[in-house]
Amino acid sequence: MAEHNKSNPKHHAHKHPGHDKQAAKARPPRPFRFRDALNELGPGLITGASDDDPSGIGTYSQAGAQLGYGIGWTMLLSFPLMAAIQEISARVGRVTGHGIAGNVSQHYSSWLLHVVVTLLFIANTINIAADLGAMADASKLLIGGHSIVYVLLFGVTSVAAQIFLDYQRYVAVLKWLTLSLFAYVAALVFAKVSWSEALTGILVPRLSWSVDYFTTIVAIFGTTISPYLFFWQASQEAEDERVDATKRPLIEKHYGARKEFHRIRADTVIGMAFSNLIALSIIVTAAATLHAAGTTDIKSSAEAAEALRPIAGVFAEVIFALGIVGTGLLAIPILAGATAYAVGEARRWPVGLARKPKEAAAFYAVLALSAGIGIALNFTSINPISALYWSAVINGVLAVPVMVLLMFMARRRDVMGSFAVNGPLYWLGWLSTSAMVLSVVAMGVGFFV
Repeated sequence: MAEHNKSNPKHHAHKHPGHDKQAAKARPPRPFRFRDALNELGPGLITGASDDDPSGIGTYSQAGAQLGYGIGWTMLLSFPLMAAIQEISARVGRVTGHGIAGNVSQHYSSWLLHVVVTLLFIANTINIAADLGAMADASKLLIGGHSIVYVLLFGVTSVAAQIFLDYQRYVAVLKWLTLSLFAYVAALVFAKVSWSEALTGILVPRLSWSVDYFTTIVAIFGTTISPYLFFWQASQEAEDERVDATKRPLIEKHYGARKEFHRIRADTVIGMAFSNLIALSIIVTAAATLHAAGTTDIKSSAEAAEALRPIAGVFAEVIFALGIVGTGLLAIPILAGATAYAVGEARRWPVGLARKPKEAAAFYAVLALSAGIGIALNFTSINPISALYWSAVINGVLAVPVMVLLMFMARRRDVMGSFAVNGPLYWLGWLSTSAMVLSVVAMGVGFFV
């Protein structure tokens, strides 16, 4: 470009310092397009949206039905804790170029790695089974038919999309699926919400010293802060580096780190805010309809949708059921994908949804196996509610060591180099970890009492 400019004096003759600014002003501002805004968001948005999976919807519906508006404050409390631990997960992936399991395999003992990955595989697989069951029940509510047919349809479709769709197209599909969660904001229209009570429940914690109350809080935290979310977001940051030839792990290429950290924070905060807004909408809808009508014994998301019909009308039931199917289609691939990333990184296999199946056969085999077992569990006599309970227990127990590992990892110079996490984000991460420890202790006390 310098040679060209020298040989073309006219180029200089017409150029003056204000030229670029004037040209920029002359160009009309580009109109806002939702697609462009969505393209700017990535792993954080998808991770946050997948947190409101069908099993999570069941938990939030149960919380609202049992305890009414008074449990809304948990969403306000969990938001900064959830955002902090997810941002730390994303930073680890972006700085190192490896997911959580990949970093654990390099810096910690193999037995610890195997225990964590095995528990994650079990919890995610059970969660897939429960989500598929909830999606099938919701579909049956909408159009009738046999649940098992829907289980097979949704399970096979989710796996096939991950294996055979182009990575960029697949990510775009996941982003668009996040819109299905607005069904729960729409459901508020059909609920006669007492907004003063709802706002009080969000802003003013009202504790009730009962086993049921604390069990519900534990369930909410266990659903909101889940290990598969840490693994998925960290691995997706690493995956984006493999896909984008201009990106390198920040520990190798420091240039642009500040911009990347700003992007990660914005993406994560928006994703987690969206997740908590939807969860709060579900709680408020259940409180305004089910709790107000005295229907407090809700055990699943599909049951919540069905219970809405006589109280809030058929449209509320349909919206609720459609949301279950939409968010399930988003969550199942992420549960299976998080499992495959964790196992693949632990075994040091080639991993990544951007790879062709023949390039990462073992990675895709784990993904298909996890989803396949999840499908198969729906053919057994295992009680889905019981399975979901034990999945939450395993997730809660697993979250503690994973979060502790993550916090130590994020501080280590041999892992993060000069990008070790510190300051308010670091202490907020430990606060999130402490809250999870208290939740698990409370769950254990409730279990044995």
